[in-house]
Amino acid sequence: MNKLLKELQEAALQRETRRHFLHTCTTGLGAMALGSTLTSCGFFGGKEDKTALNAPTASAEPMTPRPSQFSPKAKRVIYIHMAGSPSQLELFDYKPELVKYHGKDCPQELLEGKKFAFIRGVPKMLGPQGKFAQHGQSGAWISDYLPHLQTVADEITFIKSMHTDQFNHAPAQLLMHTGAARLGRPSIGSWVTYGLGSENDNLPGFIVLASGGKQPDAGKSVWGSGFLPTVYQGVQCRTDGDPVLYVSDPKGMNRDIRKQTIEAINDINQQQYDDVKDPEILTRISQYEMAFKMQMSVPDAMDIKSEPEYILNAYGVDPNKGSFARNCLLSRRLIERGVRFVQLFDWGWDTHGTSKDGSIETGLRDKCTTSDQAVTALLNDLKQRGLLDETLVVWGGEFGRTPMQENRDGQTLPFMGRDHHLDAFTVWMAGGGVKRGFSYGETDPIGYYAVKDKVHVHDLQATILHLLGFDHSKLTYQFQGRPFRLTDVAGKVVKSVLA
Repeated sequence: MNKLLKELQEAALQRETRRHFLHTCTTGLGAMALGSTLTSCGFFGGKEDKTALNAPTASAEPMTPRPSQFSPKAKRVIYIHMAGSPSQLELFDYKPELVKYHGKDCPQELLEGKKFAFIRGVPKMLGPQGKFAQHGQSGAWISDYLPHLQTVADEITFIKSMHTDQFNHAPAQLLMHTGAARLGRPSIGSWVTYGLGSENDNLPGFIVLASGGKQPDAGKSVWGSGFLPTVYQGVQCRTDGDPVLYVSDPKGMNRDIRKQTIEAINDINQQQYDDVKDPEILTRISQYEMAFKMQMSVPDAMDIKSEPEYILNAYGVDPNKGSFARNCLLSRRLIERGVRFVQLFDWGWDTHGTSKDGSIETGLRDKCTTSDQAVTALLNDLKQRGLLDETLVVWGGEFGRTPMQENRDGQTLPFMGRDHHLDAFTVWMAGGGVKRGFSYGETDPIGYYAVKDKVHVHDLQATILHLLGFDHSKLTYQFQGRPFRLTDVAGKVVKSVLA
């Protein structure tokens, strides 16, 4: 009898599987998950969480448009990231004093106690390779590497005193876009769509376009949603073939059948949510619905053949090929249609001097040639359409480049190149509430240190959020027992660059 009773007890325990436990425990783990969601959305114990002033309510559609915390200068963002980091000393930060040191041994005081990604021993100093001149009424210094951008100098605010904590690509890119050098944090585009929602029901609020042949070193985490609901992550669109994989209906399936399929899947998901109250199931439902809507909206938004020839020529676009220039034009089309945050990544700006393509004198010039016209056309196009005042355009890399020439194992490389540098680099912004024709911050006479009005990565992030109408310290999400934010526990708005 005891043996039979024991066997029955063991059989009962085996039936209580993890799946069964999660399914039946609606008042336990399911309620905990829902409670966590309500807390992160600004509610705790029935009271509004004052640290999350603009969070969506639990009952709202996650991408419903929401007002910002205060009146914004910008309604949307186009963030252009040159992955690998262009040399500020060849493009914007004119240092005639550096010419005097060209070819001489680097002074020891610039090396002692410093860590570099590759430099070893005593490198040679490297003077600027671009020919600089002042442009526009603002007198902005821009080199001959960027002849088109010279013509719109008076639209731009240059921040020449940027500095960061990371000198390797992946962690520096993560810090620039997620506020932390480690994986797991939401990207700035995810924070923006979490706070503002989207102005178009048929397109994602956050779209990513990549060029240059490779993804950023940090991978897709630089547009991931981290611990935010996945509905806020960036959606990468391709510029060749289908803009999004599987956006076209399979052979033998028409749109009506696809709609019925999505509805059936979402009915099952809704039943599962009613049982377990997992908030991520609601995100899944929203994503299926968005995917169905994107079948019509994305191909239309990505079809640049409808653009007039003079626009294609202005950007330097071949309508039959994917390119950085095409992505610039697409970014304008997307923000016209209500996309909140468009992220452009262009790979190939890492100029160490190990090869001709990766050199200052050839590789950097080539990258500038393929991007300069398109970026300038984007600014002009936005302005002519009345969009620039409400669209913030940000351009930059993840760190700067050294004033000395890179070497490896103490030996000079065959081409001119510069190592990674965290103490000084340049980022520029235009439109969306920043001053026109303005330069902020300074570096020392050779461009080694930012010495006046230093701007940290977190300060830049705080300023972008401010222009969108957010107090960066109050746009938060409750996770692991505390409120998290993009700027971690730092950051201050750079008020001097605000119009």
